[in-house]
Amino acid sequence: MTQIRLTQYAHGGGCACKIPPGELETVVAGLVGTEVPQGPGELLVGLDDGDDAAVVRISGGTAIVATADFFTPVVDDPYTWGRIAAANALSDVYAMGGTPVVAVNLLGWPREKLPMELAAEVLRGGLDVAREAGCHVAGGHSVDDPEPKYGMAVTGIADPERLMRNDAGRPGIPLTLTKPLGVGVLNSRHKSTGEVFPQAVDAMTRLNRDAAEAALKAGVTCATDVTGFGLLGHLHKLARASGVTARIDAAAVPYLDGARQALADGYVSGGTRRNLDWVRPHADTGGRAEDELLLLADAQTSGGLLVAGEVPGHPVIGELLPRRDGVTVEVR
Repeated sequence: MTQIRLTQYAHGGGCACKIPPGELETVVAGLVGTEVPQGPGELLVGLDDGDDAAVVRISGGTAIVATADFFTPVVDDPYTWGRIAAANALSDVYAMGGTPVVAVNLLGWPREKLPMELAAEVLRGGLDVAREAGCHVAGGHSVDDPEPKYGMAVTGIADPERLMRNDAGRPGIPLTLTKPLGVGVLNSRHKSTGEVFPQAVDAMTRLNRDAAEAALKAGVTCATDVTGFGLLGHLHKLARASGVTARIDAAAVPYLDGARQALADGYVSGGTRRNLDWVRPHADTGGRAEDELLLLADAQTSGGLLVAGEVPGHPVIGELLPRRDGVTVEVR
């Protein structure tokens, strides 16, 4: 079993296998602004601005944060994949300013192709990261699937008066990134060659809990996490929702060791190219080289937080500006 390469059983890897953002927005367009059902709680965050999780205010000044995230293998080791997928799913709650409370597993497994012992290792990895987060794991759902897939549906709680959301950005606020970019191109290289990149694994398995707590302490009200749509894609969504233009200082963006070499060697996912194609009509790229733009659009898996505000210990990579007609993102 140690010689089985999980990434070879999937057409894509990690968050790069997401449905392209432009196509997804078309699919869900008819679900936005629909009639509010009668029932308990008040929906504070839904589909309207493409936030990381749904938020419902309930009694007692508490909000429920709900999300689900799963994907195909991004690494070959099953335990590591489980850890990455769990950290990625938990991140959506942190990105809203919440605390994860309980998660359920989501597992798709080609049971006639891959040993169930490997599935057990995937689940063990997810459980260990959830325990690190102080989040219960209670069951889940599984299906016999042609491709292996794993993730979690996570429920958390938050203070409804202290949420971090996509639409709260204002001109004059700096932008902070809490993890370096580059896991997308490194994961593509891993899938192709089998090379292992500990720096990418360390980044993907690191919880966004501490960064979220620091952001809340600093009074931040606007944030998102950087995952499958890349830095440019998530920045475009944040700026569009907030009615601002976001300027990025390309030289200030941190990258993992080996990311630029992986790009130069051609390890770019289709998801990354689709991200750039989606954002380009709304971007002023300032004549930046295509390779630089592809890195900024690199499809991340379990990436860091993109915060409208300063977070101690993390680099400021740009700022929010008054809205320019037709431009949500500037690259300088």
